[in-house]
Amino acid sequence: MGAFLDTPKTEKCNEHGTGNGLRYAVASMQGWRIEMEDAHRAITGLEGGLSDWSYFAIFDGHAGALVSAHSAEHLLECIMQTQEFKAEDVIRGIHSGFLRLDYQMRFLPEMSSGTDKSGSTAVCAFISPKNIYIANCGDSRAVLCRSGAPVFWTRDHKPVEPAEKERIQNAGGSVMIQRVNGSLAVSRALGDYEYKNLTDRGPCEQLVSPEPEIFVRDRDDEHDEFLVLACDGIWDVMNNEDLCDFIHSRLLLTDDLEAVTNLVIDTCLYKGSKDNMSIVLVTFPAAPKPSPEAQRQEAELEMALERRIKEIVAAEEDKNEFDYLKMLELLRGGDQDFPHLPPGGGLHAKQPFIEKVFQEICPSKADSVSVGCIPLS
Repeated sequence: MGAFLDTPKTEKCNEHGTGNGLRYAVASMQGWRIEMEDAHRAITGLEGGLSDWSYFAIFDGHAGALVSAHSAEHLLECIMQTQEFKAEDVIRGIHSGFLRLDYQMRFLPEMSSGTDKSGSTAVCAFISPKNIYIANCGDSRAVLCRSGAPVFWTRDHKPVEPAEKERIQNAGGSVMIQRVNGSLAVSRALGDYEYKNLTDRGPCEQLVSPEPEIFVRDRDDEHDEFLVLACDGIWDVMNNEDLCDFIHSRLLLTDDLEAVTNLVIDTCLYKGSKDNMSIVLVTFPAAPKPSPEAQRQEAELEMALERRIKEIVAAEEDKNEFDYLKMLELLRGGDQDFPHLPPGGGLHAKQPFIEKVFQEICPSKADSVSVGCIPLS
C-alpha cells in the first residue's frame, strides 16, 4: 500500500450520462500508486419499478483491487434484493445489503483461501425524486453542495474516532499510529477478513466493521447544486469547502462535466496527492450554468499568467541553467497578485496551462516539464 511509481500515471478513465433530471460524470486516475484499486458505478434509472431513481458509488480498494471491483459490480443488487428494500424501507435495505455483500464475498475462492486480503471503502447514493440516501463505510466521502456551499457530508471512519476506537478495543485490538493494530488506516470497510474473525461477535462488532452510516436528505430542487462522491485521494488535499468552491467555479466556465472532474483530479495531483483518485460529480437542475462574466475573468487570469511567464523568461540571464522548475519557483514566489484564481484550486488548478505556455515560449526546455512531478508547494 505504500509503494509508488517513479512518475504518476495520469491517463484518466471517464464516464458521463444523464437521466432523471440529473447529469453526472466520473473521472479516475491511477496517479503515483503501483496499482489502480479504485472502482465506481453510476446508473440513472434503476430496475424493479424504480426508473426514476439513480445510483452512484465510489469504492477505494486497499491491499488489492478484488473487493473494490466486486463491490462495484454487486453492492447495488445486494441492496435491492433485500426484503427491506423491496418493502420500501430504504435505510434498512441499504444496511442489510452492505452486510449481505460482505458476508457473501468471504466465500469467494481468493478470499476463503486467504490468497487475497484486500478490502475497500464504499460510499454510495440513491437519488429518488424526493430524497437523497447516502451510505458511507470507510473514509471515502460524499458532500452535498447547496446554494454554493457544502450543507452535508459523511463522516470518515478512522480508528482514532472515539466510537470506532472503543469497538476496536472491545474486539481485542488496538489503535497504534492511528491505524487498526498499527496496520489498517480505516476502521470500517468491506472485505479485510483478517480483521473479522471473532466468532463470538456479530459482523458490526469486529475489529473492522462493514456497517455503513446511512443518511437521508430531502431534495431541494431550487437550491441543490451538486453531489460529490470521492475517495480519500481527493480529500487528502482538498477539504469540503475547497472542493465545492472549486467545482462551483468551474461549472461557471463549462457544462462539460467530464472536463470538470478531470480538472479536479489534475489539481489534486498538483496539490500533492499520492493516492489513486476517483470522483463522481452529480449535478442537479439548480447547478451553476456557464457565465460570460466568469469566462471573461478566466481569460483575464490566463493572460496575466502568460504575461508573467514571458517576463520571467525574458529576465533570466543564465539560459543554460534556466528550466521549468526555476520558472515555476519564480512564478509562485513573486509578489504577483493574479486576478480570479480558482477558489479552492489556486495556481495548482492552472498548472497545465502554465506548462503549456512555458513549452511554447521555451521549446528547447520542454523536456524539463514533467507532468505531475513538480508541485507548486
